[in-house]
Amino acid sequence: MRVLKSQSVKPRPIWELLTNMGSIRNYVSSCRAVLLPRFGGPEVLELRPHVPVPDLKPNEVLVRARAVSINPLDTRMRSGYGRSLFEPLLPLILGRDISGFVAAIGASVKSLTVGEEVFGALHPTAVRGTYTDYAILSEDELSPKPASVTHVEASTIPFAALTAWRALKCTARITEGQRLLVIGGGGAVGFAAIQLAVAAGCHVTTTCGNQSIDRVTAAGAEQAVDYTAEDLEVVIKGKFDAVLDTIGVPETERVGINLLNRGRYYMTLQGEAAALSDRYGLPMGLPMATAVLLKKRIQYKYSHGIEYSWIYMRADSEGLHEIRRLSEAGKLHIPVDKTFSITQVREAHEAKDKKRILGKVVLEFD
Repeated sequence: MRVLKSQSVKPRPIWELLTNMGSIRNYVSSCRAVLLPRFGGPEVLELRPHVPVPDLKPNEVLVRARAVSINPLDTRMRSGYGRSLFEPLLPLILGRDISGFVAAIGASVKSLTVGEEVFGALHPTAVRGTYTDYAILSEDELSPKPASVTHVEASTIPFAALTAWRALKCTARITEGQRLLVIGGGGAVGFAAIQLAVAAGCHVTTTCGNQSIDRVTAAGAEQAVDYTAEDLEVVIKGKFDAVLDTIGVPETERVGINLLNRGRYYMTLQGEAAALSDRYGLPMGLPMATAVLLKKRIQYKYSHGIEYSWIYMRADSEGLHEIRRLSEAGKLHIPVDKTFSITQVREAHEAKDKKRILGKVVLEFD
């Protein structure tokens, strides 16, 4: 981080400047950040010492990072997923989740104060991500950090939990007593969905690998089916009010839709907008994706009487505050399997690529 000092101001610790000034635009011009200059393997990631810190817009918050988690979206983007959108914008900064403290606030920010501990997540299409000492998020993308969890623990929660929240609360609008099937409950989004549904009083069935059975049942799933050893259509009984498919391959889509009550909701994380845009370019890809989604909605509406949706994470201040409340109460957490220093970002990505670490990985900042 480079600190600019005026000759008329006696140099002081940066924390004192942050607290007294409420803004560091005149003091911090750059900071460390992990840049993605081109698509490829972990070796393309570059930790650079002096990356510019933009001025804040009125609704934005500058967050001093303490921990950021690695999401599947990060490794996919690094490898070229979303190329049609992101390639013209290279170099970019990866990362969506963050936990840290407020370093400065924009003029219209009212709910947060300088020095406050916060956690939150950026939208999937953000170009300046969170793999940086100082990240910029909008006010509605942040909430006070749950006091009962560490920064490492908090950094794993927002992106996954908000994705699950959008599916369950905004799309399916689950209510007490309903039945939910989570296909892929061992991943972060699926695991968050189980906990959100249990907190809402729903009955949850999930599929997962054998290594995740104990974890998902401890989180409240009433039935956990090992998809590697059991036939889902034989083992899972009855119909569901909502199916969240975090895997999204044709077979899980078929099974999930066949297990739904009429009039209820099938939701998949594997929408085709990015893949089609990468293949055919944005001008053709996005209209094609819209047509594919519309076709499936009409098809399943008439064949099965169900609602079909692609799910993407979006900022939701109400959702994030409820997620914070549940986390504070010990009802929502995402287990951390390993932490790395931000200086070890290549090693962390390599470990995820080679599936040496199946669970959540967190990058820590000194």
